[in-house]
Amino acid sequence: MSLLIDLERKEEVLCVRLVGELDHHNAVKLRERVDSALSEYHLTHVLLNLEKLTFMDSSGLGVVLGRYKKVQSVGGELVICCISPQVKRLFELSGLFKIVTFTSNEREALMSLGVAS
Repeated sequence: MSLLIDLERKEEVLCVRLVGELDHHNAVKLRERVDSALSEYHLTHVLLNLEKLTFMDSSGLGVVLGRYKKVQSVGGELVICCISPQVKRLFELSGLFKIVTFTSNEREALMSLGVAS
């Protein structure tokens, strides 16, 4: 049940790459790390790369939705890319596909956020 969190700043975008499982055991850690980086670097956009995320439960979904609301409140955007079939189903059931932008790769996600790659 471990989760590796890789954070990288690209212009005004916080790139978050997750490896492993996002569940109630580590959802708070992810929220704290992302919120801290957004505040520290004064960023307004988040790119969430889920290519290597193997599992997500409702706690993880709550963290994603919370970060979406956080960046929206300051005029930013959250874009998700490289979603695995397992996690895609959770997003379909939750209705998140209706409000969040999804792209097939990180390059497209960065371009949609105005960052030339």
